Amino acid sequence: MATLYRKYRPQTWQEVVGQNHIKITLQHEIASGKVGQAYLFCGPRGVGKTTVARVLAKSVNCQKRKEGRFEPCNSCDSCEDIVKSKSLDIIEIDAASHTGVDNVRENIIAASRVSPSRDKNKVFIIDEVHMLSISAFNALLKILEEPPENVIFVLCTTEVHKVPATIVSRCERFDFKRISMKDVVKKLQLIANSDNIKVSARILQAVARHSEGHMRDAESVLGQMVAIGGHEISDEDADLVIPRSDLNEVVNLINYIMRKDAGQGIALANKLIDEGVDLKNFLSDLIEMLRKLILMKISTQLADKISHEWGEHIEKELNQIARDTTVDRLVKVIEKMLAVRNELKSSFIVQLPLEIAITELCLSPAGNPSASSARPAGPAPAADTAPPAPSSAGKSKNISTGGPLPVTDINKETIIEKWNEVLARIKQHNHSLSFILRVCQPRELTGNQLCLAFKYKFHKDRINEVNIRQIVERVLQEVYGRQLLIEAIIDENIEVPAANNGPEPAVKDAEKGSGENGDMINNLLKTFGGKIIE
Repeated sequence: MATLYRKYRPQTWQEVVGQNHIKITLQHEIASGKVGQAYLFCGPRGVGKTTVARVLAKSVNCQKRKEGRFEPCNSCDSCEDIVKSKSLDIIEIDAASHTGVDNVRENIIAASRVSPSRDKNKVFIIDEVHMLSISAFNALLKILEEPPENVIFVLCTTEVHKVPATIVSRCERFDFKRISMKDVVKKLQLIANSDNIKVSARILQAVARHSEGHMRDAESVLGQMVAIGGHEISDEDADLVIPRSDLNEVVNLINYIMRKDAGQGIALANKLIDEGVDLKNFLSDLIEMLRKLILMKISTQLADKISHEWGEHIEKELNQIARDTTVDRLVKVIEKMLAVRNELKSSFIVQLPLEIAITELCLSPAGNPSASSARPAGPAPAADTAPPAPSSAGKSKNISTGGPLPVTDINKETIIEKWNEVLARIKQHNHSLSFILRVCQPRELTGNQLCLAFKYKFHKDRINEVNIRQIVERVLQEVYGRQLLIEAIIDENIEVPAANNGPEPAVKDAEKGSGENGDMINNLLKTFGGKIIE
């Protein structure tokens, strides 16, 4: 029994899904009788490269095609032989298994010098052409440049960067694109109708999203569902083939977060677990949807071009969310959800990282997750994760009321005066981070933004990591009783070993050769053979 993607492989130009920029050009060439002698079809897998090559071969050889037309008749002997893969004049070669120069000489060069047995043109379709060896490409080069009359070459590849420029320059190049979700769903619905398959539009849209624009993948997935559920596919059958993720719930969670409704958001997270939804896949859809929202805020054209399509109902919901929020807010949410997705595998309570993220995003001032102190009681976090809320009264947010933190007047001198306390608290959560902050210099304090200067770029990049920034900003809030956001800059003129009054006590201890910090520096010097030069 033929698989769905073979059974419903397009046989005419009209049946080819998408790729209009390619179809129109080739149709004009066929209709005008000005067909090229060498084509290069490049693009992702399963988007129609080989299919278009076969339709092209049928069109140029169709015995009943009228002058000025481009569609093959699909009824003449030539068309029928091509459909059944019996034509002696259409030669398909898998370059992945015929990589050597001898195969090129025997199967291509020698065969091309023999006149077509019956058809008007002999067509060579070379799939995965990038797999040919250098010597094979060199042998192919001359025949591509000056092919015999009535010989057409179609080279197909998923990795065009591996094809020598000398080959590319001798071909008409066509770049195939991934197929839009709308076109994939339309083709799947046509298959379902033709095979009397009862399947909901929601399942077809899920298959289209899962295929990510690869038509063959979508047809294969639908075929798996038919094999399981027969001609009536239920949600349960679909869940066995592709991971379940309810997009309506994804939209609901985004709405709860934007409205700062932590209770509803946490309830939804637990509902997903109770219903057996894979949180990792759910978060993947959530992040993709947030990405589209950001793109929609930046440029509608950009969003339409490079982001997923979610179906008419979901797109309408996203448009409303985009109107009611800001790019800054969306960026904060997506950063938090990226961190949550990475934390899932190490959480002993699967939904806990998501619950914490929802709480921070909903209850923190101005929706800034790095400023939030709201965390449920539990074990201390591991290194490189945000530290727990401080226990001292008056310095943390009241989780039940969401009350603001007390405002404390501070300046640069206050920052430096308490810097050792900052380092001590940071060390409890991340030892290496404490060392990085010891060799930085606090600079200007503008409003609630503190500028930290670093001598080395890798220190600056480390501080700018989302989870590290959260640790630092949380500790600054604990020590100074005020929300402070950090800005990292590079100043190559900083003299790291020099002692000062605040942020570099490690150097003082090292100069004395005593104390915990001194021991650490001395050990580093012994290990790596360095010395303090000043």
